[in-house]
Amino acid sequence: MGDIIQKGQPFIYKEPKQAIGPLSPRARRMRALRIRVTNAEFWKSRPAVTHPTNGDEARFVNKIGSFSKALPHNRLGEVNLRAYRALIQALRTGDPALFEKLPLGGDRKLVNPQASYAFEMAGPDSHQLRIPAPPSVSSSATAAEAIELYWAALTRNIPFVDYGTDPLILEAAAELSGLSDFPAPKVNGRITPQTIFRDNLPGTLSGPFVSQFLLKPYPLISNITEQRYRVPAAAGNDFLTDYGEWLAVQNGSTSFPSTIFDPIPRYIRNGRDLAEFVHFDFSIDSGLIACRILLALGEEALDPANPYNKSNTQIGFPTFGSAHIFDFVTRAARPALEAAWYQKWLVHRRLRPENYGGLVHNVKMGNADYPINRQVLNSEALARTFDRYGSFLLPQAYPEGSPTHPSYPAGHSTFAGAMVTMLKAYFNESFVLPDPVVPSSDGLSLLPYTGRPLTVGGELNKLASNIGGARIAAGVHFRSSNLSGLKLGEAVAIGILRDYQKTYNESFNGFTLTKFDGTTITI
Repeated sequence: MGDIIQKGQPFIYKEPKQAIGPLSPRARRMRALRIRVTNAEFWKSRPAVTHPTNGDEARFVNKIGSFSKALPHNRLGEVNLRAYRALIQALRTGDPALFEKLPLGGDRKLVNPQASYAFEMAGPDSHQLRIPAPPSVSSSATAAEAIELYWAALTRNIPFVDYGTDPLILEAAAELSGLSDFPAPKVNGRITPQTIFRDNLPGTLSGPFVSQFLLKPYPLISNITEQRYRVPAAAGNDFLTDYGEWLAVQNGSTSFPSTIFDPIPRYIRNGRDLAEFVHFDFSIDSGLIACRILLALGEEALDPANPYNKSNTQIGFPTFGSAHIFDFVTRAARPALEAAWYQKWLVHRRLRPENYGGLVHNVKMGNADYPINRQVLNSEALARTFDRYGSFLLPQAYPEGSPTHPSYPAGHSTFAGAMVTMLKAYFNESFVLPDPVVPSSDGLSLLPYTGRPLTVGGELNKLASNIGGARIAAGVHFRSSNLSGLKLGEAVAIGILRDYQKTYNESFNGFTLTKFDGTTITI
């Protein structure tokens, strides 16, 4: 072969006899070992953490503040203590054989408690991440969260675009504004139709209620997919308002009515539609959709630090390209769920909102004397619920009610928080989304949105908020479960990004992103 000229200097080309590259096979193995050992040593050196609880499990002998769905219960919905002790023993030992011997109350099974013990090979161990204790079942904070849930159930059919004028939304906002221990976003100290049922994350209070990433069409192979979904009909789809039906479901019954569906697919336009989106979704669905939309926006939407943004000769693919981004967005979801499952089963075991509604119902009916804060017992939301349904139970959007795993933190919020954090790392948060839309009142069309510009960062935060808030709309999660889940998922994703930061050959200064608390970090 002849000489090859590079930068004006000749060199002699030699045919390679084996694989080429800057490192010998042995040096490569040693570099890989150092990266892995260094990461492992970093996480090993982190201080041990304690995990605070709200004390309800020890405080209440009858376990009224603890999750027990699918175990056997008495007529008040109080768990059989022998069955509960068997669950605690299985959780304490981690013995798979003990889980197989758990006495269930019906045909419904517990959701994956043994995920609490799983290890991950990148990022923090699930047991190393700390979240605050949830409010006690007897607290004013839990009462306030429950009042929000009752109002969310009462207003499920109201289109988001009508919130500003709907009298029931205005009444809900007025009562929620007067609650103590309710850290929802406010304007001049008041909850408004623009802030109701939203989170106070950067960008989430701007624009339409639903994120653009749940509205705009997305590319799938060679097709463009419109985000119109099968949704429940407005009538006949509020469940567990009959006490016998409620008690049977607490005992694990799988005999319950079916959802009645609207024959026409619709864009997500109200709380009921939003709740159905997170009913049977896979954990990666919302992140995948957002990722597809963002990649279709082109190079300008990528994070400015992407090393291929200004390359004259290369584009990214396995690293810093679509394959890389899709992988990291979706791979964050499972370890985030493992971190949530550790907190759910081995730390908190917080009751579900439908269980709390049973406590409220039995107190109001004079069947029991539980220490429920009077804020909820005297609320307008509860009175209106009784007028509509004839009970004080919390109406559920799903026939089966909540899943059969504890409430705190919210699993959907945790994986959404992790995926959104990954997306903020790989895309330009300040990029303005073109042609924003808002769903019509009937959900049959998308209308142009003409308000303030909507950015990638703000709409990603709104996406995470929507996924968590959808579980509030369904009646299966408390607000505090969502916020803690978002931050837990964020911590998982940041840890994974950190462990991979030294694995790239490209000249790369690190991932920069805005956290849910508004602070900016570089990893």
